[in-house]
Amino acid sequence: MTEPMLAAHGLTKSFDSVRALDDVTMTIPAGEVTALVGDNGAGKSTLVRCLTGVQAPDAGEIRFRGEPVRLGSPEDARRLGIETVYQDLALIDDLTVWQNLFLNRELVYPSWPIKIVNRKAMIGRSGEILRDLDVDVPSVRTTVRRMSGGQRQSIAIARAVAWGKSMVIMDEPTAALGVRETAAVEKLVRGLRDRGVTVLIISHDLAQVMRVCDNVVVLRRGRSVAAHRVGEIDGDRLVALITGAAPGNLETESAVAQEVP
Repeated sequence: MTEPMLAAHGLTKSFDSVRALDDVTMTIPAGEVTALVGDNGAGKSTLVRCLTGVQAPDAGEIRFRGEPVRLGSPEDARRLGIETVYQDLALIDDLTVWQNLFLNRELVYPSWPIKIVNRKAMIGRSGEILRDLDVDVPSVRTTVRRMSGGQRQSIAIARAVAWGKSMVIMDEPTAALGVRETAAVEKLVRGLRDRGVTVLIISHDLAQVMRVCDNVVVLRRGRSVAAHRVGEIDGDRLVALITGAAPGNLETESAVAQEVP
C-alpha cells in the first residue's frame, strides 16, 4: 500500500487543565481530498496547528510519507512542501496578485552582492500558475483589494499550491462565499486532486464535504472518533457522529484511519 502523505498517532495537547487533543490518530492519504469535521471545540484547529508546526503536541507522533518528523515551526512544514490557507487568507490588499503570490519568496537576479528583484519572471510565472489552475482574475497586475471573495480565496489557494508541492491544508475555504464563488473554489479543489495534490479541508459544510472530498475524519471533544470513505457514509450518519448521537469507534468502523506502525 502507498504510504499516507501525513499521519498522526496518539497526538495529545493540553492547555492548562483543558485537553484539546486526546490520543488523536488519523491518516491523510496521498493524492486525495480529506475532510476534517467536528463541532466547535472539537480540536480541529489545534490538530491543524500541530500538523503545521505552529504548536508542538505534548505526546504522540507525526509521520510524513511514512517517516517520523518533528515539526518545530511552520517553516519545518513548508520545507516538507506543506502549505496552509487560513480563513484570513493572509493576503495584502494593496499588493498585486503577483506580489501576493511571491510574498517573502521573491525571485531575484543571480547578481552578487546586491539582490535585485526579477519582476518580469514573477509576473510571467504568476500568469502560468493561475492558468494551470484555471483561476479567473482580470490580471496578475491587479491589486487584491479589487478582487471578489472567491477570487481572493482562489489566489490564496494558488499561492499555497505553487509552494506546497506535497500537501495543501484549507481552513473553511468557502466560509462567507456566495453560491457561485463556492462552486468556483470547489472546482479548484477538484482540479488539485486531479493533479495529484493531497488536500486536507477543515469544514463545517457537510454538503460540501460530501461533494468534493474522498475521505472524512470526525473529531469529537478532542478525540478522533471515526474515519470513512465519503461514499460509505451519508449525511445523517456524519451528523450523528459529530454530535455524539451515534457512537464512534475509530478502530472498528474506520475505512481510512489506520494505526501508524
